[in-house]
Amino acid sequence: MAALARWCLRHRVAVIVLWLAALAGVTAAAAVAGTAYSTDYDTPGTESSRAAELLARTNPAEAGDTDTIVWHTDRGTVRAAAVQDRMTEVLRDVEDLPGVATVTGPYGAESAARISPDGRTAYATVTFGEPAATLDTADVARVVDTARAAAGDHLEVALGGEGVALTESTAPGHLSEVIGLAAAAVVLFLAFGSFAATLLPLATAVVGVGTAYGAIGLLGHAMKVADFAPMLGMLIGLGVGIDYALFIVTRHRRGLRQGLPVAEAARRAVATSGRAVVFAGATVCVALLGMLVLRLSFLNGVALAASLTVVLTVAASVTLLPALLGLIGMKALSRRERRRLRERGPQPELPTGPAARWSRFVERHPKALGAVAAVVMLVLAVPTLSLHLGHSDQGNNAASSTTRQAYDMIEEGFGPGVNGPLTLVADLGSAAEKVAFARLADTLRTTEGVAAVSGTEHQGSTGAGVITVVPETSPQDRATSDLVEHIREDVVPAAERGGTLDVYVGGITAGYDDFASVIVGKLPLFVGVVVALGSALLLLAFRSIGIPLKAALMNVLAVASSFGVVVAVFQWGWGSGLLGLGGAGPIEPFLPVIMVSVLFGLSMDYQVFLVSRMYEEWRQTGDNRVAVRVGLAETGRVINSAAVIMIAVFSAFVLSGDRIIAMFGIGLAAAVALDAFVLRTLLVPALMHLLGSANWWLPKWLDRRLPRLTVEPPEEAAAGPVALPVARAAEPGERVPS
Repeated sequence: MAALARWCLRHRVAVIVLWLAALAGVTAAAAVAGTAYSTDYDTPGTESSRAAELLARTNPAEAGDTDTIVWHTDRGTVRAAAVQDRMTEVLRDVEDLPGVATVTGPYGAESAARISPDGRTAYATVTFGEPAATLDTADVARVVDTARAAAGDHLEVALGGEGVALTESTAPGHLSEVIGLAAAAVVLFLAFGSFAATLLPLATAVVGVGTAYGAIGLLGHAMKVADFAPMLGMLIGLGVGIDYALFIVTRHRRGLRQGLPVAEAARRAVATSGRAVVFAGATVCVALLGMLVLRLSFLNGVALAASLTVVLTVAASVTLLPALLGLIGMKALSRRERRRLRERGPQPELPTGPAARWSRFVERHPKALGAVAAVVMLVLAVPTLSLHLGHSDQGNNAASSTTRQAYDMIEEGFGPGVNGPLTLVADLGSAAEKVAFARLADTLRTTEGVAAVSGTEHQGSTGAGVITVVPETSPQDRATSDLVEHIREDVVPAAERGGTLDVYVGGITAGYDDFASVIVGKLPLFVGVVVALGSALLLLAFRSIGIPLKAALMNVLAVASSFGVVVAVFQWGWGSGLLGLGGAGPIEPFLPVIMVSVLFGLSMDYQVFLVSRMYEEWRQTGDNRVAVRVGLAETGRVINSAAVIMIAVFSAFVLSGDRIIAMFGIGLAAAVALDAFVLRTLLVPALMHLLGSANWWLPKWLDRRLPRLTVEPPEEAAAGPVALPVARAAEPGERVPS
């Protein structure tokens, strides 16, 4: 690391130019290639997936995206001549628009079911020629504009569906990123007091994340990458990128105040804090790449995209940042600091202020403070027990959106189940199978929880029977999931018994339930792999059994508590309306997996920066109390500053206009706040005081066999901060290293 830092300092202009060229080149290539992100969260091999495949194979005309045009009148009925004539003409105009395959309206003998029982609401289905993921947004916008032009004279018109959702306005482009960066700039300036030093972490993070953003766009052409992956990568990259640069700049500024030349201070900062940054970045990547064990194609793309962002931000921190430090010279210090250095010369830096006082307070009251911290974390984790995995639908959108209005009009006019019907599909190759399938439809009509049943038969090279089941409850209701389970386990098997009929249950709710069950089934393996890999890295770095075990426990607490916050806000709806996040609804099935990956990685960051300083002091003094006190006092301020920056960046993504990204933003912001201000500055040091020298215990036989891995090299650590003055004999049983 020291050699890399020296090279970057000597060739700082070339390094800066190379990074800017990489940013410009990748961005231009991504702009030329366009985006190819996927909205397909299908889980191959599940029953709902097989139902969709069979339906698409036997009736390709329905392979395109199907949306709805809904209209409602509060005067008279939709059968009135004026309303019928107006909407019939509009539907003909829509059918003639580019990209539209067919339009099926309610005005006909076979389509009467598309008019509500009270006659005030009706809907038509618009089938596009392509799936939603590949639709031209301009084509969909023309459909929306043409249909909504019919509104007026007590007639409301709204549109719903995945295609229409593409046209919904969200927050202005990159507003959340700008707000996050502005908040980070304020925190950095308060911490550094230097405008030049404030800009360095921001510039480093922007260049690294910007390059990664373009690279993710190109990655989407090589593999399946979820449509939320670029925003998620940017969210993670800005948070960790600014924090990593903050740690290095802080160490560099300390070297300058100790009288080191600019080049030497930068070299030592990269050789010490830079090594910790690389180690922390590696733990984040290990946690993210743990998603690969789930063997889900769209999560593979998310894992690689997020890891790529972390790798590039780490690379920028240890190459671009030292080049920029060499460029600004002594301006990394504030004017007051530079003047004090000229007048008084280098002065030893003793940890003082709130961080030092807090470290002594924790040392005096470890039991009480540890108990308070544990209670806080456990209380916040309680909502996690009611976690309901499902999929946000357009009923969770903002009330002002056309998709939410269409959803509500359908629910009020036809019942909640119409927004998420179940589809039962069977390949009917014989007369006996057709008879059995018809009997199944009759059975479903008398099944509890079913509002309506309609059945048709599609003819092709092979016939496919299709039964549409409308539940009495909404797609997100647990009762609908229970109905899916009942049909699959009881109703369908009874119809299949004694024959060759093979029925697959699909549809929106069935698909979401299948996806959630696959995720939940693989979650223990995934968490086990992530915890094991992270613990192994900490075991190598700190040569202790206790440190990795405590880290794993703290990470589980942080994940559970942050999930509790997410459940309270998004599933229970506490404050979601005030934040403009739409209505309450279930939690996305893939959210736990991705959040576990990110949170384990970020938690390891603070663990590494906190414990590495404690470990350094322990190796020098053999005194656990001093090690914990000094480590907390000297890292507390920078960890708190880093946490505030990350919280600001993550919270700003609530303004992205995307419910999924908002979930990540609030969940990660809550996790970082709890991790930094409850776990790392309260519970962890309290436990370490209580455990004493047992924190650093490692069997001798294991110590001999483990490879040597140091977060910070000893010769650099010795030049680090001055420890708190102490004078205390070793406690009985404490081991003092020779």
